[in-house]
Amino acid sequence: MSPAPVTPTSARRIVVVGAGMVAHRFVESLLARQDTPWQITVLGDEPRGPYDRVGLTSYFAGKSADDLELDAAPFADPRVELVTGDRVTFIDRDGRKVWTQSRASYDYDALVLATGSYAARPAIDGARLDGCFVYRTIEDLEAIESFVESRAAELGRPVRGTVVGGGLLGLEAAGALQGLGADCTVIHSGTHLLSAQIDRSGGEVLGRLIRARGIGVRCESRTTRIAPTATGQVAALEFPDGSYEEADVVIFTVGVRPNDALAREAGIDSHAHGGVLIDDACATADPFVYAIGEVANYDGRSVGLVAPGYAMAEVLADRLSGGAAVFPGYDESTKLKLSGVDVASFGDAMASTPNALDVVYADPIGGVYKKLVLSDDASTLLGGVLVGDASAYGSLRPLVGGALGADPAAYLVPAGGVEPPTGDLPDEAIVCSCSSVSAGRIREAVRDEGCADADAVKVCTRAGATCGSCIPMVKKLVGKELLAQGKTLSNALCEHFDMSRRQLFDAIRVAEITTFSDTIERFGRGRGCDVCKPTVASILSGLVGTHVLDGENATLQDTNDHVMANMQKDGSYSVVPRMPGGEVTPEGLVAIGEIARDYGLYTKLTGAQRIDMFGARLEQLPLIWERLVDAGFESGQAYGKSLRTVKSCVGSTWCRFGVQDAVGMAIRLELRYRGLRSPHKLKVGVSGCARECAEARGKDVGVIASENGWNMYVGGNGGFTPRHADLLAEGLSDDELIRAIDRFFMYYIRTADRLQRTAPWVVDLEGGMDGLREVIFDDSLGICDDLDAAMARHVDSYEDEWAATLKDPEKLRRFHSFVNAPATPDPSLAYVAERGQMRPASAEERESGAVLIAGTTLEVRR
Repeated sequence: MSPAPVTPTSARRIVVVGAGMVAHRFVESLLARQDTPWQITVLGDEPRGPYDRVGLTSYFAGKSADDLELDAAPFADPRVELVTGDRVTFIDRDGRKVWTQSRASYDYDALVLATGSYAARPAIDGARLDGCFVYRTIEDLEAIESFVESRAAELGRPVRGTVVGGGLLGLEAAGALQGLGADCTVIHSGTHLLSAQIDRSGGEVLGRLIRARGIGVRCESRTTRIAPTATGQVAALEFPDGSYEEADVVIFTVGVRPNDALAREAGIDSHAHGGVLIDDACATADPFVYAIGEVANYDGRSVGLVAPGYAMAEVLADRLSGGAAVFPGYDESTKLKLSGVDVASFGDAMASTPNALDVVYADPIGGVYKKLVLSDDASTLLGGVLVGDASAYGSLRPLVGGALGADPAAYLVPAGGVEPPTGDLPDEAIVCSCSSVSAGRIREAVRDEGCADADAVKVCTRAGATCGSCIPMVKKLVGKELLAQGKTLSNALCEHFDMSRRQLFDAIRVAEITTFSDTIERFGRGRGCDVCKPTVASILSGLVGTHVLDGENATLQDTNDHVMANMQKDGSYSVVPRMPGGEVTPEGLVAIGEIARDYGLYTKLTGAQRIDMFGARLEQLPLIWERLVDAGFESGQAYGKSLRTVKSCVGSTWCRFGVQDAVGMAIRLELRYRGLRSPHKLKVGVSGCARECAEARGKDVGVIASENGWNMYVGGNGGFTPRHADLLAEGLSDDELIRAIDRFFMYYIRTADRLQRTAPWVVDLEGGMDGLREVIFDDSLGICDDLDAAMARHVDSYEDEWAATLKDPEKLRRFHSFVNAPATPDPSLAYVAERGQMRPASAEERESGAVLIAGTTLEVRR
């Protein structure tokens, strides 16, 4: 098959069938070519424009369908027409025309098939019962959410959810079901989870991590039938051995199939196992038809990943602009997007290359498995698997096919003594697999196009614009290239301050400045912005100790700090009283229950061992907090960049395995560090023994009891890039532990960048953990007395922000929904009943009118 002869001079009308991520990238790339003569029509069958299918699971984390939409700018171009909700039904190859379901027709000079794939269902009885779903589109997710919520309300208990298929999408679907409150089990026919991406040893470690999240796992099990209830809903899954798994909802994630029916009906050559046959120019056997993305079959394979689709889109855009780009083949590097479970694979992860060597590090107790696959002479990196700690993924994946440059064990073993790659990558190394951006292209953007930071590089090259996992490496490359040019990498806080946060902290402290106005007059320029204002407010709060809403400070805060509550998706607020160490009296529980009942608030136990109350209106916040303060509670500061919580197990007080009083220590720490403002939020965990029930090693400071005292870990966090904390010291007494944490927190607060968590701060520290130990325990910088004094001032000056606010009529004036009608509720708030509580109404529920409007049905009962 030879590349199609279509050129910009011989054709001007492109029709793209499919409006997904790959189609979006193709249009974007074609428009980026200067003076492209093409007129582009994009035809999609979904009722919306292209959206981020890679981030689909974030829908259950609070993102809306609108949040997932991709940049609409390409479709605002006059050369582009986007048609949604109108499926293409016929291709007239002789007349070069396509017809849609609405009987519209579109002529083409070049036809691009980007129809993607569809989610497969197993060919078993019951696969289409009420309660069976696939996990592919936003509509699928909306249907799953609606069903789970209504079924749970009907049953009066959490639904039993089952995911059939233990691949990447299956694990994300399981996490989504769990997020909806369902009890969840993953059924997988393979020997281990992610069997297509990682080896069995890594899969077994992954299985333990998934089970630790409360998700059941059943491998080597093939479903033969879905048994129905008497009313035709899902009841159970049946297996060949006659056993059953009870279920109320089933999600099938057993793979995808190329959506090639339209091409086959048009007689376009397709592979027997699915997919439109293309060559390395993305051309089909028809000289006027191309295929890209998951519908395309190259070299006998179709792959359900976005990165190869993006690569095809770039190749085709170049070809249709007169270029000669070729598709390099599939990059199947993957990273699991499931909170708290870190997994990645890249290159030849299964070591299928003849004579390949494995270098493996396994810590089954810590839930970590790492493997590098090397050439037979141990010099070339071929691939790898990372489970439990995938922090090296962004550094190692670009090295595939090149020399590793060090003892392989150094990249795997904790504190191995060798830093991972820091920007010394060959130009041809692919840094961003989603957009096929090489290290050389990033250097070129810095060197020739004036890009001076990672954000500018993202705009120029699209590196980091999709999944973001390559951003740390992009930053390192940018920094090294600037240094190579003799330029200084700017660490300015923003356009109003040339100093970094650390420099500004020291300047304010030395100059003894107490207001933002004086700070910007002395060290900056202009009026400030939403970057520097809250940053300076945080610094002043720590150094001066004034109330967050005192005087000028009140104008510096972001939305949450401004009203000392977290704004929710519907514009209402959540209320989180502090519960030190997760401890609360029965009287306290009664008080919270009465308040939540009287104000119609939704209540939920959080992962931080306290109670969150949702749905409070702005004007209700002081009334709610007045009752909470009277009941002995204080602000939990869930809204601030400060200490959030200190999580604990019950320790030696109750547990037969506990060796230290974990609850007592947790309460002592939380009462000591409450209100401590910092560059980012702070979390602490205290476990009473090595069984680690408080998950302390996932916190900024983790404390684990031993018979010899307390072991202190630092620099851990969950989130998008989870990191286990590193051991700082062992066998500390109570007072030694507190002194060490005092100094660690204060050193971090003084030296970290804006919004930098302790995890990356620890990694970037000069001297690493040894250097940190020297600062905290040996006073190598001569600052420990100052750090101790600063913490003492914080402890002595602490005042509960809400208690102080309730005493100040001026501060209370800001808690009005409307200035001219202080007691009038916001009429935009609307709710529906669910599982005995209220939740925000969806757009469809608002339109139906079956809602409760705040201020009417939900009026306060006092």
